[in-house]
Amino acid sequence: MIVVITTKVETFNNYINGEWQESGSRKTFFSVNPANTEDLVGEFQASNEQDVKIAIEAAKNAFPSWSQTAPSKRAAILNQAASILEQNADSLAEELTREEGKHVDDAKNEVIRSAQTLRYYAVEGQSFTGETFPNDDANMKVSTEREPLGVVSVITPWNFPLSIPARKIAPALITGNTVVFKPSSDTPLIAYRLVEALDKAGIPKGVINFVTGKASDVGDLLVTHPAVRAVTFTGSTAAGEDIHKKAGFTTRTQMELGGKNPLIVMDDADLNLAATLTVNGGFSLTGQACTGTSRVIVLKNIKEEFVQKLVEKTRALKLGNGFEAGVKIGPLANERQLKNVLKYIQYGKEDGAELVYGGEPLVTGEFEKGYYVQPAIFTNVNANSRIAKEEIFGPVVAVIEVDTYEEAIAVANDVEYGLSASIVTNNLKIANQFTKDIQAGTVKVNRTTTGNLMNAPFGGLKKSSTSTFRESGRVGLEFFTQLKTVYMGY
Repeated sequence: MIVVITTKVETFNNYINGEWQESGSRKTFFSVNPANTEDLVGEFQASNEQDVKIAIEAAKNAFPSWSQTAPSKRAAILNQAASILEQNADSLAEELTREEGKHVDDAKNEVIRSAQTLRYYAVEGQSFTGETFPNDDANMKVSTEREPLGVVSVITPWNFPLSIPARKIAPALITGNTVVFKPSSDTPLIAYRLVEALDKAGIPKGVINFVTGKASDVGDLLVTHPAVRAVTFTGSTAAGEDIHKKAGFTTRTQMELGGKNPLIVMDDADLNLAATLTVNGGFSLTGQACTGTSRVIVLKNIKEEFVQKLVEKTRALKLGNGFEAGVKIGPLANERQLKNVLKYIQYGKEDGAELVYGGEPLVTGEFEKGYYVQPAIFTNVNANSRIAKEEIFGPVVAVIEVDTYEEAIAVANDVEYGLSASIVTNNLKIANQFTKDIQAGTVKVNRTTTGNLMNAPFGGLKKSSTSTFRESGRVGLEFFTQLKTVYMGY
């Protein structure tokens, strides 16, 4: 596929109270193609706090009417927006790849999944009601009602710039909340398209509001404004901790944060499967997934054979532009990511690990204008070293050798994160024990650490989450509602 890069750069506005409008700052910024930094994807509003105040006020004013709108009418808007995404899936996938870097096939899958998420919550949200409780008074009914919270701030990252917003915005809207949405400044275009779809679907003024810009300029007010009743955030643990501290006493928070996800390979494992799961979990999407495999904990007696297979499979991966057929690893999303990944590769060397494959920046030929790096495999990794403990968020895998299952569990759990974990084994007893021993919110057996069903809960333990409200599935609606208990005598 060949994508023509035009010299004309389109300008995109904020969306506040049903109107596309410029920022009061009169400043803008550019979104850049990570595969070719000379390609400017779009020009976006560098919003200021006044823009955010206006957006929050619009959401606040829209809430009384939207919260009383019939769930079926809310659902109709979500379904119509889903249809718009589906009808434009190919062009949206191209924009997503150009802006974020993932392969266009992965981008199209994200567009389709996002549409499916809107449809899923359009159905589930209509039946998400309270309960009735038995009591001894024949002339009284005791029940609960679920009510929306009010204004919700939605703050999202760049790695899944369409599906993560859809996963947050859809349950917020179907339950009757209004939204102020700030996407990552690296990927504002595809986020714009989601809001555009909702606008075309007929969403009322003020129900969804969209502001772009730096978190340092607008992030605090999205969290601290007294009209904001809830904040749902996906991003780094450091940023999540900062938001959690700044949020008001009555402001509900939902945080999906970092991970340092282990894959344990037992000595009875199918090593071809284990190597494939490592490659898919560690290097797909250029390692830029919060559930990506960053540690492989391997039994000593099979380590050498496993590493050999892992290197062979990694060497076969094609690197390049996300529009090229067969490409499995694209560019990193931005210059910060590239510098961070290279920093951790250097840490691995300094801490005594052996770099057995890759780890070099790619700076010539087709890679010259992009943020490319070879996937890196380290062996002989000390379990207490930086590449074994800290989130890297890139295509770097640390192979850690252990003697027993018990040691593997101890190493796997000895980090501050607990998002996702997997084990490769044919022993059902060990597999079952693993699901009990591992400290992670998502636990898998003979599967990659990445990926989750939209109808199943998603979230982490420890510093991977606030451990309050899960996302995804039916439970993903709980965060956006509050319970009222009603005693009705007659």
